[in-house]
Amino acid sequence: MADVSPPQPTGAAPRARAAGRHAAMGNLIPKLALQLSRDRYVVHVHTGDRKSAGTDANVYVQLRDEAGHVTPARLLDHWFFNDLERGTVCSYPVPAEPALQGVDSLLLRRDNAGLGNAWFLDLVEVEDRTLKRRWVFPVHRWIHADTEYRLRQFDISLPQDDETDIRDRRRAELEAKRDVYQYVQRISEGPAQVKELPEDEMFSFSYKFDFLREKARLLLKTKSIGSSNDSWSSFADLAKGYENSLGEPNAMQYWSSDRWFGLQRLQGVNPVMIQLCTSIPDKLGVDDAMLRPFLEGLSLEQALTSKKLFIVDLELLDGVGAVEGTELCSPIALFYLNKKDELMPVAIQLFQEKSPDNLVFLPSDPPNVWVLAKMYYNNAEAQQHQSCTHLGFTHLLMEGVVICTHRHLSPSHPLFRLLAPHFLYLIAINSRGLEKLISPGGWVDKGMTVGVNGMFELIRRGIKRWRLDTMGVVPAQIAGRGVADHSVLPYYPYRDDATALYAAIERYVRSVIDDVYSEPERLAGDWELQHWRKELTLPRDQGGVGLLGVPGDDEKGFTSKDELVTTFTSIISTCSLGHASANFAQYEEYGFVPNYPGILYGRAPRSKDTEPSERDLLSYLPSRVTTRDIMVITKLLSYRGTQSLGDFEVRYMYDPVGSRAAETMRAELRKLSDQISARNATAEFPYSWLDPAFVPNSISV
Repeated sequence: MADVSPPQPTGAAPRARAAGRHAAMGNLIPKLALQLSRDRYVVHVHTGDRKSAGTDANVYVQLRDEAGHVTPARLLDHWFFNDLERGTVCSYPVPAEPALQGVDSLLLRRDNAGLGNAWFLDLVEVEDRTLKRRWVFPVHRWIHADTEYRLRQFDISLPQDDETDIRDRRRAELEAKRDVYQYVQRISEGPAQVKELPEDEMFSFSYKFDFLREKARLLLKTKSIGSSNDSWSSFADLAKGYENSLGEPNAMQYWSSDRWFGLQRLQGVNPVMIQLCTSIPDKLGVDDAMLRPFLEGLSLEQALTSKKLFIVDLELLDGVGAVEGTELCSPIALFYLNKKDELMPVAIQLFQEKSPDNLVFLPSDPPNVWVLAKMYYNNAEAQQHQSCTHLGFTHLLMEGVVICTHRHLSPSHPLFRLLAPHFLYLIAINSRGLEKLISPGGWVDKGMTVGVNGMFELIRRGIKRWRLDTMGVVPAQIAGRGVADHSVLPYYPYRDDATALYAAIERYVRSVIDDVYSEPERLAGDWELQHWRKELTLPRDQGGVGLLGVPGDDEKGFTSKDELVTTFTSIISTCSLGHASANFAQYEEYGFVPNYPGILYGRAPRSKDTEPSERDLLSYLPSRVTTRDIMVITKLLSYRGTQSLGDFEVRYMYDPVGSRAAETMRAELRKLSDQISARNATAEFPYSWLDPAFVPNSISV
């Protein structure tokens, strides 16, 4: 990068724009000018869609071929038209000397004229209208005044491959980004988050507008439910609240059945908890006599050895506080796989340690006693789901990864281009979520048993256990729970779909990484990547992200391509399928509050002597207004915000290898989507949350 004297323009004279002076002519002028032009080359300039991305500055471009021939500077301007505005594509003919043979690179420069001279440039395409050929120059940068940028086709390189001037520019850009992307721990001992929301991370206007408009629409549709603190008079009264409002969640039909309770562990909103039970924990107060009636003639020992028993232990919740008027359980639930391959609950203990008033609830208990025990179990699991599986292990952990990536990987780095589509709006939605939902007196305090303080405590506990190489690697986290084998657990759609999706992402990542690091020394010499890993693993109290389980060596950094494949596949899958499986079923699960209650009032059951009535069960549920809030928020959060996985909102990779890898992945995902759709067409309980057509690229809601 070098400063040069202002180029002498060809074509239109320099402009001094005034706001709105070209609006009346619309798009007619540039299109007509392009049609009338006989110039061989045309540049198509894509201005980014972000705050203040458009410019009023004078912008000049020059084309260069491999022999070093350079065209005269062309001012990018059409008379009577407001060029280079946010989110636009503007086209300009470029007079070229006869000696120009093709386009090897282009030179770009702007001045600081006009009131709004800052400019974020996404992409420049150069079209040869004679040979019907195009050259693509991705940029994805703010273009600074009085600085010449030399752009190369595809703009993808490792830092050690750059010439000195481009290398210096990369370093300067990253230094500037480190001033903007800084860490803070908003939750004490919690994940690394961004100190201040960078303007580049804000929602586009259209996205933000749609989000707010939809919330208002949902509130209007649920107006009939009312805004009072009155209780529900009956379950029929509760069910009426879904008529002519947001629609009935499917769980309304069978929420109290044991079969559905088992299915929630396999295809619900939190399907990552169930694990094979190989022995009964000492703290679980069950024995053979208690369980034999539910094991189809097997003894407890036979059920264990034949791999028919499964368990969920929510011990992470033990000792976490709850909001006033509620009680948080830390349950252990035992499940049996029957001869129909249905996972059925056979025992629920609501607290961790055995004691006379910590009963084990059984399917043979009075029906409403058993229903209440299942409600309290689901209430507890809902706290772990929202705090860890959803918020902590996707939104918040990945926010630190996004910050670290911007601080250490240049937009020209091939692995930045690999990750960037999966970071869209992540920091923005986190900032908005913490502000609107997870603040004192906000939705979490009103709609979740743990409230904000308890949620933060669970996040603190959870991130101390999360490891990229186990929980972040889908096949590893499934195998670690003993449920990878189809002969052990035949019906487990989350496992099947997540594993297939992960494998497709892994093949995509490996294709790119194998090409970028064709020789071992290329990996060792990539200082941007090695600095990225160092800060990614650096403890948070020392200024890093504090991510555990990142492959590689603390001294040498990444030492193999396999380590890179694992790391980058884990990050992309967490931002896509990991979030999708935890997020988009929220209305189906939480929307009908008895099914998966975010909050229950009163104390958990400690006796089987008296069976609660319907009115007693209803007294545990939130009021009309809180139910309405839960419905609206979970419906809003269940909307897909960005495009399907692989269908990128912004394309970052144009090089042949990256382009082929992305297209191959898209083809694999289309085939997988067809398979899942065919399965769901005949399934009694369809599971569509990991259909690739539904899984977005990023965490944007």
